[in-house]
Amino acid sequence: MNLRFIDFLLLFFFVEATTGKAPMNITIPALIVFGDSIMDTGNNNDIHTLLKSNFPPYGQDFPGTIPTGRFSDGRVPSDFIAEKFGIAKTLPPYLGSNLKPNDLLKGVIFASGGSGYDPLTSTLLSVVSMSDQLKYFQEYLSKVKQHFGEEKVKFILEKSVFLVVSSSNDLSATYLVRSFEYDRNSYAEYLVELASKFIKELSGLGAKTIGVFSGVPVGCVPAQRTLFGGFERECFEDLNNMALYFNSKLSSSLDALNKKLPGKIIFIDVYETLLDIIKKPTKYGFEVADKGCCGTGRIELAVLCNKLTPFTCSDPSTHVFFDSYHPSEKAYQIIVDKLMKKYIKYLKN
Repeated sequence: MNLRFIDFLLLFFFVEATTGKAPMNITIPALIVFGDSIMDTGNNNDIHTLLKSNFPPYGQDFPGTIPTGRFSDGRVPSDFIAEKFGIAKTLPPYLGSNLKPNDLLKGVIFASGGSGYDPLTSTLLSVVSMSDQLKYFQEYLSKVKQHFGEEKVKFILEKSVFLVVSSSNDLSATYLVRSFEYDRNSYAEYLVELASKFIKELSGLGAKTIGVFSGVPVGCVPAQRTLFGGFERECFEDLNNMALYFNSKLSSSLDALNKKLPGKIIFIDVYETLLDIIKKPTKYGFEVADKGCCGTGRIELAVLCNKLTPFTCSDPSTHVFFDSYHPSEKAYQIIVDKLMKKYIKYLKN
């Protein structure tokens, strides 16, 4: 038995003894994430956009009650997933975070709230486009090479998990602008083309394990209910159906890419998980699913959700949504727990 193997056994039994749990997967060195506000941990803080959340009541349940720029009351899925992998309890945004060289090795978040596969989406909201996120990723790889060498870059590319989480802003907002040239199905197909192009480019840069989140039932978020759900504020099913059509086409496209590209691409279906929480809130310990915690919960988002906003609830954990668009920390935790149980075997190296 060599010393390296003995060291591994000692580490394993130490973790077992102190936590009661073995590391989920010690072969995943880093988590690297692209996309939108679901995963953004603060990239929008230092760019010129109105779509920010670095002020109270955002972050009221984050460690230290700090409004970090996460669009929730606490941590977001990128944090929970990194914790599940045993990487870190939180991951930093790539922009404006004064990253130290060693921070790069655990992975970073390139996601920007308000971004989407459609380039028009990021233009409309003045946020970091998906193509620019890839450029920042190339810059990140150069920094890793500079500080740690080419072999470390290769190790991160081959052993890390890369997540792509987008489409909500395209479906819920940009389609309204694009509707003069696309119907709902053709726009969904256009988004799939753009998503597939992004995945091919990411793979071309060396990423080997890529998880791609599906669209979510965005027609059921409180803001869409308010705008399009009528007097009863029902889910906007036209939008949900477009998301479902997008998901079916995206899944097929990723299957095709899996046969052509090196490594593996995993389609991660979030739609049914979130929809079940929204439709059966009490099953998961929630009291309110059709309104956010912030303000009236019907329309407050970003700058409209601030410390002066009246009627904000005292306990976000009673709500599926924190603001009118984004889930609460508790909802995110439940979603990640369910998804990881289902997909961890595919994300492992």
